[in-house]
Amino acid sequence: MTTSDDRDPDLIDLIDDGDAAPPGGAPDTGPTHWKVLIVDDDVDVHQATTLALQDMQVDGRRLAFLHAYSAAEARELLAADPDIAVAFLDVVMETPDAGLRLVRQLREELQRDALRVILRTGQPGYAPEIETIRDCDINDYRSKAELTQVRLYTTLTGALRNYGQLVALEEARKGMELVVHASTQLSQQHGLADFAAGLVGQLCRLIDSPVRGLVALCDGPEAAVVAALGAGLEGLVGQPLASLPASPLQQGLLQARSSRVAGHAPLVTLYLPSADGQALAVAVDGAPRTALQRHLLEVFAASMAVGFQNVRLVARLADLAYLDPLLGIPNRNRFVALIDERRRQPAGAVMALIDVDDFAGVNQMLGHQVGDDLLRAVARRLGALLGPDAVVARVAGDLFGVLGQAAQVNPALLSQAMALPFEVQGENLRLTATSGLVRLDEGSQRGVDLLKDAHIALKRAKGRQRGAAEYFSEAMGTGARERMRLLRGLRQAFEEQQLFVTYQPQVDLADGRVLGAEALLRWRTEDGKMVPPDRFIPLAEQSGLIVAIGEFVLRTACHQLQRLHGMGHTGLRMAVNVSQAQFRAPGFVGTLEQALADSGVNPHQVELEITESMAADDLGTVLALLQAIRHTGVGVAIDDFGTGFSSLSVLRQLRVDKLKIDRAFVNDVGPDPQPGSVARMVVELGRGLGMRVIAEGVETTVQRDALLAMGCQEGQGWLFAPALPAAELEAWLAQRP
Repeated sequence: MTTSDDRDPDLIDLIDDGDAAPPGGAPDTGPTHWKVLIVDDDVDVHQATTLALQDMQVDGRRLAFLHAYSAAEARELLAADPDIAVAFLDVVMETPDAGLRLVRQLREELQRDALRVILRTGQPGYAPEIETIRDCDINDYRSKAELTQVRLYTTLTGALRNYGQLVALEEARKGMELVVHASTQLSQQHGLADFAAGLVGQLCRLIDSPVRGLVALCDGPEAAVVAALGAGLEGLVGQPLASLPASPLQQGLLQARSSRVAGHAPLVTLYLPSADGQALAVAVDGAPRTALQRHLLEVFAASMAVGFQNVRLVARLADLAYLDPLLGIPNRNRFVALIDERRRQPAGAVMALIDVDDFAGVNQMLGHQVGDDLLRAVARRLGALLGPDAVVARVAGDLFGVLGQAAQVNPALLSQAMALPFEVQGENLRLTATSGLVRLDEGSQRGVDLLKDAHIALKRAKGRQRGAAEYFSEAMGTGARERMRLLRGLRQAFEEQQLFVTYQPQVDLADGRVLGAEALLRWRTEDGKMVPPDRFIPLAEQSGLIVAIGEFVLRTACHQLQRLHGMGHTGLRMAVNVSQAQFRAPGFVGTLEQALADSGVNPHQVELEITESMAADDLGTVLALLQAIRHTGVGVAIDDFGTGFSSLSVLRQLRVDKLKIDRAFVNDVGPDPQPGSVARMVVELGRGLGMRVIAEGVETTVQRDALLAMGCQEGQGWLFAPALPAAELEAWLAQRP
């Protein structure tokens, strides 16, 4: 037996202190202690371990011991205290495998992965398998007999440092998760106010402090508080940065702005610059308490700098999408959205479209810079006159939209806006503006449709006179919707080849001999109903569809004329109406030449009919086109002559081949023609200029005889034949002598 004098000084003395045992549970400790749990059913082991290690420090932290005398008691302690770093665990206690079962419980059930376990046993025969040590992450296994004080110290030091590393890694992982989550949340905030408020909240969460802080834009006229969270700060949003009351947070903002760097003490401050020259300063109460928190703040700040860049970019894109770049007021997209918002508010709101009359003339005479300045002046005057509660927007080039209550937006006030001249770059410019107004509670349900209603009213006002104003009415809307329905149907009919050409014979009034035919467009709907030409032709002209339709009629008529010539009717000619849009379309003469070439028809037997108003408009262009047409060999007639305002000198210059008397004047012809009748004057004018004259709408023999007596040689109308489809025309001609 070894005496005390012969003992190894490194061996642990088991102090006999009667039956006293160290108390179980947790002592009062602070963050400067490592918590070590001793689990053993032998009281002497508890005392010896505590005595050997009680003065020990690891990395500057002392030890705090907790004691459990069974596996069940240890499990309760481990479940209640998450900060236990190391457990000295006896393998054999209540049962031979009580310690090993406890290890599995704390790993699998309690999820205590960081806790380090040092197994001890006084019975080597119960040593755990190697697989158990590996699978249960056991730090060390020792026989109680071999645990000297030095070995115990060495084993515990390694375990505590391993625990500290695992805890640090887990805290870093959770911290990075928090940063990633915060960054993800804030990246979804596209508005500056929401982004700034979220920034304060996430920063405070990272440093585990109550939410309290300020965020402000730093530079230029925008330099003001954009978010203020925390007691006593709510009223600071919108306040200029320069006039904030003195406080630690205010000082933090100013420090961040001046230093342009982040700070960690005594407050957390951030400085987030953006590519457009603006920057965001952030100050929150609280400071990081660990190096890890400081590192996480640095990572978070870098991420938020990108986030702020994105917020500014989204704001810039929103400006491009919703603000007019020239005037800095809402554009059409934003105006429609504002109409939708106002539509949901109490009744009484009115929206108007204001079209500046002859603005193109200002641009042409004075230049685009003057025009731009004039638009700015109009926008300023409308804003000043209508007041801050009204919206002034630029809907198109010289088209403004205004939105407000009826007392603000009405014809009298809009007229007043244009009453005084605008002084622009030394010029005094007097303007008029035409307006279309819509009462929001009487119009359509959507902003985009209300805008269409205002366009309808504006068009009606323009048709009345410049400077006029019209309120939209349901009757206007019904008419406009009917026109749109008809136009859609016309497009579909043209695409599906439901339009067809008929031919009204033209005859010699003296002997009834057929001289030719006029090609006339017709539309039969799918249900067999005919749509009158005076309903769909104007729509085709307004929409521009008339150019394609006109080419179709021209080509069809030329091919039909060639077919008639092939059937032996070689002396017939074909008259084709040409609209103003078609006549002035680029390449019209080329289209005509191609139609002639494709059909093989003789150009001298084709005649184009243009209206008198077309001939009188832009005479130089018309004369050049007519000369090019004459070079092809095609003749030209003036249709509906007498309804326009052509002068005799203009008519002489046109050098057309034929005049056509409008049916309205033919209807006035009676058995005794008056000397001053329009029909007689047209006949005499044509004779004097060497032109043939043809009358349309000849319905009776009385009209025919009267026209003959005047000297009119040709005519067409129901007296001879209606407009006939191609097959019926061929049959009709076959029956003629």
